[in-house]
Amino acid sequence: MENKNFLSPKEIAEYTVESGLKKTLLSPVKMIILGILAGVFIAFASEGSNMAAFNLWASPDTYGLGKVLAGAIFGTGLMLVVIAGGELFTGNTLIIMSVLQRKAKFSGMMKNWSLVYIGNFIGSFFIAYMIVHSGQLNASGALLGATTIKIASYKVSLSFMEAFYLGIMCNWLVCLAVWMAYGAKDMIGKLMAIFFPIWLFITSGFEHSVANMYYIPAGILAKANPVYYEAAINAGVSAEKMNALNWGSFITHNLIPVTIGNIVGGGVLVGMVYWFVYLTNKKKAM
Repeated sequence: MENKNFLSPKEIAEYTVESGLKKTLLSPVKMIILGILAGVFIAFASEGSNMAAFNLWASPDTYGLGKVLAGAIFGTGLMLVVIAGGELFTGNTLIIMSVLQRKAKFSGMMKNWSLVYIGNFIGSFFIAYMIVHSGQLNASGALLGATTIKIASYKVSLSFMEAFYLGIMCNWLVCLAVWMAYGAKDMIGKLMAIFFPIWLFITSGFEHSVANMYYIPAGILAKANPVYYEAAINAGVSAEKMNALNWGSFITHNLIPVTIGNIVGGGVLVGMVYWFVYLTNKKKAM
């Protein structure tokens, strides 16, 4: 007798196809609003994990411990998306399964990805703006402000391929978290399914395009504050790296390669792989 507490992988694949179809049928307004909410949720998780761990990141001896602590908090963002309701671009790369199964149209998937991506950015930037202007970054003598700039500076200093590979590994784990959450039939099961893969991706230091819509704009905005700028210089961020942190480098050095990597990690290595394994035979038999 099959376990009724969770779906089998094949059942998850079928559920994911139906879920993806529903996502493509949302109205554009709902896509954007739910995208904004998801961006807000991920941004809250980003700023909260920064607040918890920034003092630990300041020392090489406790840096890894800081990543562990940040990862334990960050999963709250995806929990809010899945449980409370939101449309997250990275998780929505799984819509590719609905397209491959000929349930959803490719154009519908691209519309969802585009509008949700825009919504995610609006929501993330909104929180970044409020955090920087709320005075929160003054924590510990503006060390949090310095750390916020330092994180953003690191992210825009990655090479294209580094950001691409880190994006692949990130969304491989994120979509596995979504995949397992789809398979859980109760609240606790969904929360636990999300917690561990997200904890792993943050601890590992992988790159998430929507999270970076908070991290990097927050760093750019913080850089404009003389107090945070000086704190970042004192924390070891060179003037050259400070100059390299701007909207152009955000898009070309991080957002583009990470987004492409996220699509490969979630859409190909989770969505397409599981579609091939669990649904191709069924499709041929129809």
